[in-house]
Amino acid sequence: MTSLASKTGLAYQIVDAIRSVVGRKYAGLHEPCFNGNELTYIKECIDTTYVSSVGKFVDRFESDIADYTDAKYAVAVMNGTAALHIALKLAGIESGDEVLVPALTFVATANSVSYCGAIPHFVDSNESTLGVCPHALHSYLKKISKIRQQQCINTNTGRVIRAVVPMHTFGHPVDIEGLLDVAKEFHLIVVEDAAESLGSTVNGRHTGTFGLMGVLSFNGNKTITTGGGGAIITNDKVIAKMAKHLTTTAKVPHRWEFIHDEIGYNYRLPNINAALGCAQLEQLTGFLDKKRNLFKRYQIEFKKIPQVKIFSEPNDCHSNYWLQTLMLHDSVADQRDSILAVTNDAELMTRPVWTLMHHLAPYQDCPKMDLSMVESLEKRLINLPSSTYSS
Repeated sequence: MTSLASKTGLAYQIVDAIRSVVGRKYAGLHEPCFNGNELTYIKECIDTTYVSSVGKFVDRFESDIADYTDAKYAVAVMNGTAALHIALKLAGIESGDEVLVPALTFVATANSVSYCGAIPHFVDSNESTLGVCPHALHSYLKKISKIRQQQCINTNTGRVIRAVVPMHTFGHPVDIEGLLDVAKEFHLIVVEDAAESLGSTVNGRHTGTFGLMGVLSFNGNKTITTGGGGAIITNDKVIAKMAKHLTTTAKVPHRWEFIHDEIGYNYRLPNINAALGCAQLEQLTGFLDKKRNLFKRYQIEFKKIPQVKIFSEPNDCHSNYWLQTLMLHDSVADQRDSILAVTNDAELMTRPVWTLMHHLAPYQDCPKMDLSMVESLEKRLINLPSSTYSS
């Protein structure tokens, strides 16, 4: 069989490298794996008829997530976006506030800020973590803000900069400890977007547990899935209680009365989805081992191609390697689209990083710092087939 690399060109070398690792003719970006108790638990759920937001699997899933992340509390909801929306509301984000958000993120991060009537304020990332750069952010805030009555005021807009939402990109932990120092100095609330980083730690501590709250996602393409689903994790008992209340339409418990004491949200995770999640969580350690093995195999293959490198976990971090990520050298950044075309034509699903938030129509007029690094990263990052099946 003739090697695709014989057609010459970087894109075909990359196809050969991916194929040598994943083996299969077709490789999706990230397919779920159901090899555990999924059918058993779902059947049990159906047999009891408790398939909606009440049932033992919801309680168990919340308990299991809290235990796994070492958070005191976990509140399961319908998706990661809903989790972040409620987390921001409970953090005190108000209409007219500004919230610091990475320009390099999935759109849900910015959307959740907007749901609160607040304004996303886009900040740059660090090449070594792909997440918010504490040093660049500190320098920027020094220039454009002042502290008044223990609030960070944007001197250009007059608005309060209330919070920062660091996102752990593709499962790789951001420099969260550096960001906590910046947040303390500038009186910012930290809500972690840990949607992609279940299983990732910083010095042994799970992502999402450093800030006031963290949020997780269990979408169909995540490390474990509940079909759709998410969770808020926190060590604050009052916040956890309010999160459960607000996501259950703010209904006051009663055997038959329908009393809702404030505007709530129908965001709770159904029991049948939680049943799937419980079975998935039982397999998480194995999934993570396979993903790390997949990274090591990619690393070996891409060392043979000097113009690219596979992204590896930051120092003092243990990443879940949710999505394997190829980083192109600046000299070949102009070949990104041809690489995406050739790999997908070869039935190897690859994709670019998300369109940067400040390039999207709803957010083009939002405040932003110099975004030189993310502008460069957008041109150079490609996600590779990352399913546990591939390992």
